Amino acid sequence: MTLLPILVLALGTYGFRVAGPLLSERLKLSTRVQERMALATIAMLAALVATSTLLAQGGFAGWARPAGVLVGAVLACLRLPFIAVVIAAAATAAGLRLLGVP
Repeated sequence: MTLLPILVLALGTYGFRVAGPLLSERLKLSTRVQERMALATIAMLAALVATSTLLAQGGFAGWARPAGVLVGAVLACLRLPFIAVVIAAAATAAGLRLLGVP
C-alpha cells in the first residue's frame, strides 16, 4: 500500500526537477518577478525555521530550543565552521534542558 504513494511522489519530484531546465529556456521572468521570488524564498525559509524552532506537538517548544537556534544563528553569522555551529547549538539546548529549562 505504501509503495504506490512513494513512487508517485518520486515521479512528481523527478518531473519537477526535469521541468526546471527544460522550461528555463522558454519562460522569461522579469527582474521584478525574480526579485519577488527571491524574497518569497527567504520568507518561506524564515517561516519554516520559526515554526520548527518555536513549536512542538502543537504547542510551545520551550526556551531551550530557541536559545540553541539563536546561538547557532549568531555563530553562523560569525562564519564559524558548520560543525562548530551545530555542536554549540546542540550543547546550548542540551545544557539548558539539563538545568531544567523546558
